[in-house]
Amino acid sequence: GSASPSAPVDLNTATAEQLETLPRVGPSLAARIIAWRSAHGRFARVADLGRVPGIGDRTLASLTPLVRV
Repeated sequence: GSASPSAPVDLNTATAEQLETLPRVGPSLAARIIAWRSAHGRFARVADLGRVPGIGDRTLASLTPLVRV
């Protein structure tokens, strides 16, 4: 991602393009977030983002204030 989004990005409704506005999120990670959502259903809480392959503690910490469910 490049620019910070002005409002928190909803993990349950965001498109790949919206996810890519987040820091540390590029096309492949955005696709994995959407694939996880498709396979497992809605994110119940922001911390569930840590279950997506490729999202470690550091990335989760940087994304937490920028996303919501």
